[in-house]
Amino acid sequence: MSFAANHPRHRNDAKVMSRADLTARLVARLHHEEAVIGGIGYANFDLWGAGHRPQNFYMLGSMGLAVPIALGVAIAQPARRVVALEGDGSVLMQLGALATVAGLRPANLVIVIWDNGAYQITGGQPTAAAAAADLVAIARGAGIAQSAWAADESDFEEMIARALTEDGPWLIGCRIDAVKPVATTERDPARIRDRFMRGIAVGG
Repeated sequence: MSFAANHPRHRNDAKVMSRADLTARLVARLHHEEAVIGGIGYANFDLWGAGHRPQNFYMLGSMGLAVPIALGVAIAQPARRVVALEGDGSVLMQLGALATVAGLRPANLVIVIWDNGAYQITGGQPTAAAAAADLVAIARGAGIAQSAWAADESDFEEMIARALTEDGPWLIGCRIDAVKPVATTERDPARIRDRFMRGIAVGG
């Protein structure tokens, strides 16, 4: 039985969950200096709010780069588990990255897509995911076999537990709310970069 067979078949079959709550659940499971790349906007605001870690990287200003950056870290440090947190709008801007992940097959990479069907930070304009695009189905079509929607919070935790311990790459789709985050990431790119590089023991 495939990984996807145990989870909702379509986006609209998954429960709408709290993005902040899921982020906190994820962070609570990080015990081995896993690197986490937060995409622009609410994805990294919630990561920031869930607790500062030197292994967190907060993407500022450019859409669609969480997955490519996480892929690079995963290839460079195959012994470290790497998690990308990315919104549906940003994934749609870099769909080619999913095919690249599938082709390179980094066993230590986990991609989490926060899908609320909107470009939330720019005004809530609908994304293609709000209509017909199913990003988990697209990921499977690109070749990431272990791609599935999280049915609910318990399912998300079980999927994360597997993704942090078993070979990937993994892609977990989550339907999330549009609630604004309680924290905002500091706007200091050089400081974010330097702290992250020290956190993953690169540079001095």
